[in-house]
Amino acid sequence: MSEKPTNPKDAIGANKLPLHLWPPAATAYGCIGLAEGALKYGRGNWREAGVKASIYIDACKRHLDAWFEGEECAPDSGSPHLSNALACLAILVDAKTTGKLIDDRNFNGAGYRALVEQLTPQVQHLKDLFKDKSPRHFTIADNGSAE
Repeated sequence: MSEKPTNPKDAIGANKLPLHLWPPAATAYGCIGLAEGALKYGRGNWREAGVKASIYIDACKRHLDAWFEGEECAPDSGSPHLSNALACLAILVDAKTTGKLIDDRNFNGAGYRALVEQLTPQVQHLKDLFKDKSPRHFTIADNGSAE
C-alpha cells in the first residue's frame, strides 16, 4: 500500500510555530483580564508608558496566590484571578518584545538555579524518610467552599 503524498504546505507548515498548542481557554481567560485592564487604563497603555517587571510579577503572584488559596475571582472586579494572572504575563511578554519593559529584576540571581538543584534531592530524601506515613493532605474540596 502506498502512502498518500504529503501536501507541500504541510512540509513547510510543520516547521513553523505550533500555535495550535496554545489552549483556546487560556486565550479566552486572558482576554477577560486584558479587557478589564483596557476598560480601566486604556487598551495597550503599557506600550506607551512601559512597565516595570516587578509590578506585573507582583500582581501576577497576588492573583495566583489568591486563586491557589481558593478564591476564584477578584473581589473588586469579579474577574477570574487566572484571567488577571494571564493578562499580567501577556503584558510582560508584550512589553519585552516591543522594547517597553523596564527590567527591574533582581541583580545577579545566578545562584537561584544552583540552589534549586541543590535542594531538589532533599525532596526525595524526605519522601524516603517518611514513606511509612500516610498523612491526610487537605485540599479545597475538604472545606466545601470551592467556588
